[in-house]
Amino acid sequence: MATRELTIGFLPLVDACLPILAQEHGFAEEEGLNLTFVRDVSWATVLDRLLYGHTDASHMIAPLAIATTLGRGRPPQKLVAPFVLGLNGNAITLRKELAEQVCEPGRFGDPREVGAKFKLQADAALKAGRKLRLGVVHRYSSHNYKLRYWLAECGVRPDEDVEILTVAPPFVADALANGEIDGACVGEPWNSVCVERDVGTIVLATAQIWRRGVEKVLALREDRLEAKREEVEALIRAMRKTGAHFVDPDNFDMNARVLASEKYLAADEKLVRRSISDRLVLAHGAEAVHFPDFMFQWSEAANFPWISQACWLYSQMVRWDQLTYDVADARAASQVFRPDVYRNAKSGTMGPLPAANSKVEGSVTQLTQVGTQQGSITLSDNRFFDGRTFDPEDVEGYLASLP
Repeated sequence: MATRELTIGFLPLVDACLPILAQEHGFAEEEGLNLTFVRDVSWATVLDRLLYGHTDASHMIAPLAIATTLGRGRPPQKLVAPFVLGLNGNAITLRKELAEQVCEPGRFGDPREVGAKFKLQADAALKAGRKLRLGVVHRYSSHNYKLRYWLAECGVRPDEDVEILTVAPPFVADALANGEIDGACVGEPWNSVCVERDVGTIVLATAQIWRRGVEKVLALREDRLEAKREEVEALIRAMRKTGAHFVDPDNFDMNARVLASEKYLAADEKLVRRSISDRLVLAHGAEAVHFPDFMFQWSEAANFPWISQACWLYSQMVRWDQLTYDVADARAASQVFRPDVYRNAKSGTMGPLPAANSKVEGSVTQLTQVGTQQGSITLSDNRFFDGRTFDPEDVEGYLASLP
């Protein structure tokens, strides 16, 4: 079988792991693929390379694929996401003095309790004539939406009570050290870098806000997907094999070494291993804390592009961009996620496939077996911290229920 080529853009984040390790461990080669990678420092440049054809596919924040398709901030160009690279894997890190006011340093706080104490600090800052400043990696990112979701539920009005600005992941520690921001929501290893440099303390994981929140996707231009459909489906199969390898504790050291290398994350290997193993050091000098499923790359159909996840992201775009819900836009947003491509790639293999393409998000409170097209899938707790559920068939009603 002739080797087929794909070029993939990425940011130096641990959740770029699946395509990178697929290439490094030979899973891509098993599928007749050779992958080359282009590293950037901001999501804007990752997107530009994808749109201008410099890359075939990209590791991308899921909301940005939707925003690009809808023409938010630039002329619309259709992107598609046939594979979810992982769920969560982000954290909220605050400058040390602020963190001490909202939780016990070195332990994950309860989202509601941390939120209530954070509100007191935000209110005090406002009375003193300033707003607390929080960094997110992009306006159209899960980090931004989950941070805002948490703040709003805890009585803090984003943009009014606090300022939210964009900071590229590799520069978050510098921004904290320089006093430019008071905290940030960012992916690993950059929270751990803040802790290692003793400029910040991790207070929450985004998995505490939405237990199974969608994060990065494999994104392509729609026309490139059609032109390279066989290669993309082969990549999906290769990445699923990689996921099984990635979550095996016997491989943590090896995978941390590969990902931390200069050509990929150029990061401290021990920090990368912490996020791979779901064991983070939250405060400088503290012991590691085990948070199961901090990153989620494999089980429970973690890589399946549920249309309901795309619909939730659209609901947050409407909410925070102060848009009017639009049926055509909602349909276009839902069509960015492509479960049909994922199904075709995995049909007839050993991997499980859900029977449905959509589900009520946040509705599972205990181990629940769901209907499948093939294999077996058991979902575990996927709740939002406030107990709300999201029905993709009633986005308007959901939006009306939010604070």
